[in-house]
Amino acid sequence: MTKENFLQALENRIILFDGAMGTEIQKLDPKPEDFPDGKDGFNDGLSFSKPEWIKEIHRSYLKAGSDCIETNTFGSNKIKLDEYGFGSQTVELNKKNAELARSVCDEFTDRPRFVIGSMGPTGYLPSSNDPDLGQKPLSEIRQAFELQAEGLIQGSADALLIETSQDILEVKLAVEASHAAMEKTGKKVTLISNVTLDQYGKMLLGTNVQSAYTTISEMGIDIFGLNCSTGPIEMEPSVQWLNDQKHKPLLIVPNAGMPENEGGQAVYKMTPEKMASALDSFIKEYPQVNIIGGCCGTNPDHIEQLRKVIDKQKKD
Repeated sequence: MTKENFLQALENRIILFDGAMGTEIQKLDPKPEDFPDGKDGFNDGLSFSKPEWIKEIHRSYLKAGSDCIETNTFGSNKIKLDEYGFGSQTVELNKKNAELARSVCDEFTDRPRFVIGSMGPTGYLPSSNDPDLGQKPLSEIRQAFELQAEGLIQGSADALLIETSQDILEVKLAVEASHAAMEKTGKKVTLISNVTLDQYGKMLLGTNVQSAYTTISEMGIDIFGLNCSTGPIEMEPSVQWLNDQKHKPLLIVPNAGMPENEGGQAVYKMTPEKMASALDSFIKEYPQVNIIGGCCGTNPDHIEQLRKVIDKQKKD
């Protein structure tokens, strides 16, 4: 029997992503000596210096009911890895991270579990005129994503996820890079492109959801999505507009509410039950929403509640 691939699964049911990686890493209170070469804050590197930590986080989400886990590679494009002195190992580090996630998925045999290659932003804003953030050559940004995507594909990721994107030009470069990596490796995987909107429905540099979707949806992506920045309530107007296009499957991965500042730390207070209720209504009202999950502030408890929502819908 041929294994069901990610897009086939999407045709058959609502897919559940995992929750936050960074939130769970913070709970472990890592010390500088826990990171590779003592590079404090290099969370992606914990997959190699503390692989059991990352495996257990992946495992906790799969136990909670996730169909997918994202690789611990949010900051593993070459530009970000250069900041920690690991840029020359971009392909290999991404490949190993995907393989680590795959090894945990393989522990679960009840149903197909999928590895999603996480590709976060470079930290630059190529559309801006900022003297620092706007000056990185476009070819360098594109290459940074292409090397990352190549490694994730080599590591058997089922999909590539361009996420938490703040600049529409960077999104375009990441999409182009992902296609180039697929061509180079000779392997086609699902391509998901997310953007991050503020509470007014705009990206950091002012691009609204309509413009972002129009720009990206015809670039050969399979799924369009929203993640991070806000909770589900603030996302709803944009979700409604995207659903009305009746074009692409939608991925909706909000934070656990809007962040609140407590002692200089961002705190997210939406309970698992409240988040599940909000996304339950999304699934019922917006049929294009085929994938849900959690971003900042979410944990396995949130995912467990979202699993109940999906399972209840099956019975209804």
